[in-house]
Amino acid sequence: MATDNNQTRVELLHADDESRFLLRDPREIAHLIRELSDERTLVTAHLAPGNQSFLTLVLGLTPGEDTLLLDGSTAEAINRQIEHAEQITCITQLDKVRVQFSLGRPSRSDAGSGPVFSAPLPAEILRLQRRDFFRLSTPVTHTVVCSIPLGAGRGKGGRVDMRILDISTGGIAIAVPPTGIAFEPGMSFAGCRLELPDSEPIPAHLTVRNLFRLVTRNGVEMLRAGCQFSGLPAQAENVIQRYIMKNERQRAARARGRR
Repeated sequence: MATDNNQTRVELLHADDESRFLLRDPREIAHLIRELSDERTLVTAHLAPGNQSFLTLVLGLTPGEDTLLLDGSTAEAINRQIEHAEQITCITQLDKVRVQFSLGRPSRSDAGSGPVFSAPLPAEILRLQRRDFFRLSTPVTHTVVCSIPLGAGRGKGGRVDMRILDISTGGIAIAVPPTGIAFEPGMSFAGCRLELPDSEPIPAHLTVRNLFRLVTRNGVEMLRAGCQFSGLPAQAENVIQRYIMKNERQRAARARGRR
């Protein structure tokens, strides 16, 4: 399944170091919100329940810095949906870092320039640097898989092929079935095999470092497990690096062709 990284909502389920991804200090959260406001960074806001989304701006904080102000929509129909939303998930980027946070039920006020919505300051903000989350996304047209042997107590017996979502010489992210297979940070899987195009299967030992739930714009859910390689031979690193470089060249060529 292809995912649009800019539209996909991300929920951190488990990680061996949550502080690497989550900002929870109220002062730091307020500082980041002010940065979004100062930079006038466009924000994609998803309304729940439902799949409605709209583009908006963070307008700033109230004087007590405990309430966030969000610009309304130019469409009154959407503003009415915002008024009845139970939660708003905001997604944007700041200095090439993905920023995501959720707001509780908003309150509407009408300024001279249009509607403004206020909500309590979020309790936490998810920040994902590209090197932490989106490395080389594997092509949807050429699915690559990792064959993982599952032992007793981890769900289905035998080997299970899981799609590789992105890859680097340090590890991979794989799509995990939402039910039936136990995946938690700290789990290790020996005897895995990476099945890359035009190369022999690469033996690998994987350790799970984090687990995310991804929800696409149309509501489809998937689990993403970030896994680290252990003891990967230099020859295998070279094969992976060649695969990455080849795909980056193809991606750049397609981009040039679209211009």
